[in-house]
Amino acid sequence: MLITLPILGISVATLGTLVGLGGGFILVPILLVIFPDATASTISSISLTVVFLNATSATIGNYKARIIDFKTTGLLAIGAIPAAAVGAILSQSIARSTFDLSMGMMLVLGSIYVVWRGYRASTLAETPTIYPNRIITERSGKIHRFYVNPITSVGLSPLSGFISSFFGIGGGVINVPVMTFILRMPSRVIAPTAMLLLVLTSSSSLITRILTDQYQEGFVPAALLGAGALIGAQFGVYLSSRVNQKLVLVLLAISMALVGLRQIILGL
Repeated sequence: MLITLPILGISVATLGTLVGLGGGFILVPILLVIFPDATASTISSISLTVVFLNATSATIGNYKARIIDFKTTGLLAIGAIPAAAVGAILSQSIARSTFDLSMGMMLVLGSIYVVWRGYRASTLAETPTIYPNRIITERSGKIHRFYVNPITSVGLSPLSGFISSFFGIGGGVINVPVMTFILRMPSRVIAPTAMLLLVLTSSSSLITRILTDQYQEGFVPAALLGAGALIGAQFGVYLSSRVNQKLVLVLLAISMALVGLRQIILGL
């Protein structure tokens, strides 16, 4: 475990940062296999620690590149942070079998979305808006002008905060499609902004779990996985503009669907 878990942390964080969905959606099903006797609360607590460290490391790199939409992050955080705390509290009461079934369904649905995103999002062209309320200038000099509806942002955020905390998967699987298809943000800005939001929501959830004594059992695995995640996130930031993301998304979707079906069978 001293070697396996850090390597796993590197791999999960690299892939999670690369596709902009966070590492939790990849890590939780792996943890369910590695720790078959652990409680649902322990599994989600371990995963959220890795999500937090992964997102923090990635955000540092994204901040240097100047591609984070801080205003939209603030709007989304208004509802997501308290919802994450509620999700952490309620996760204590869910049985492992119910968690397996629910997680399996989430993975199958998520795999469908990942494939759809790989083909649909690439067809969405970034078009200038007449009344932009966001201007993001990257360090490279590229400028993104777009409009974000503040009311829509605040209204949609609690769902991602709750689910990310309750299942320990991070909110990328919800935040990214919301930013893409509803808020219509530029694709280059979405993943960095989603990562910063993950820092805030995972912090809220972890603090709540510590205060409610959910965190003690999974501290060592979380530390080992987290050490790898700090490194893997930087790999993900580096590779994000150098690999075929569509191929990565398809392979990820296949893996998610297979693991999801396994979890559904275990939960029945």
